[in-house]
Amino acid sequence: MDKIDKALQKLSVKERKQIKQILNRLYSRKFQGLDIKKLKIREDIFRVKKGNLRIIYRLENDDIFILAIDRRREDTYKF
Repeated sequence: MDKIDKALQKLSVKERKQIKQILNRLYSRKFQGLDIKKLKIREDIFRVKKGNLRIIYRLENDDIFILAIDRRREDTYKF
């Protein structure tokens, strides 16, 4: 089981559904309406915020790599 699957298992059914919808939009490049922000630590790392949920991803050569999926905490952005 990889890190992303493990993170999804910690979420409720409703939260998993929201995350899957966001991931589908990310992978299909439909960014409009998503709360996306570039993180200060690097030029290629972004986060999507949906309520208390965060998806942190890296954009490299038009490829999206999911780094973390988690609820907002003090250490959410420390990876």
